[in-house]
Amino acid sequence: MNKPLEPDPAAEAATEVCRRIRDLRAERRWPLEQLAAASGVSRSMLSQIERGKANPTLAVALRIAHAFEMSLSELVEAPNAPPPIDVIRADDEQHVFRADDSCKIRTLSPLNLEKDVEFYELRLYPGCELRSAPHFEGTREFLTVERGKLQLESGDTHSELRRGDSASYRADVPHAIINTGKTDAVMFLVVIYP
Repeated sequence: MNKPLEPDPAAEAATEVCRRIRDLRAERRWPLEQLAAASGVSRSMLSQIERGKANPTLAVALRIAHAFEMSLSELVEAPNAPPPIDVIRADDEQHVFRADDSCKIRTLSPLNLEKDVEFYELRLYPGCELRSAPHFEGTREFLTVERGKLQLESGDTHSELRRGDSASYRADVPHAIINTGKTDAVMFLVVIYP
């Protein structure tokens, strides 16, 4: 009885590099001649690589990467692969979810994540509140108070929270966070969808 062939990771990686070279050239709208001139790799060799008929040596792949003004690792890395470390800078305005007279909400989770978990930093100004309609059934929120004093409401229940307190509560009912203190309340919120 013959065993089914297992995928060959090296062959799959080589196929992906060949496809990546072809895609990069197409994105730049370069004819083969332009890539050949920029890389010093012959047009016929590039054609064979792009069609998967030949695998580039390390030296050839490096020359092609440099022609695209990339490092070798950027060339061989899958373009949609998440970076090893995804940093959200404190001053990156792209991650400010909401900013108005009552609060500032900054998302701390990468924007490309599936929407099953969201992570936020909330700054709620004195006397202000953040009221939310019910989320999808089964949604929960986890709140940790970094600074300030607040009242948390979930459905018909409520609880007072102070610095260092954490709470987990249903978010599939009307819920609210109310700053009951005299200073800004700063908290971290994790929303987990079912």
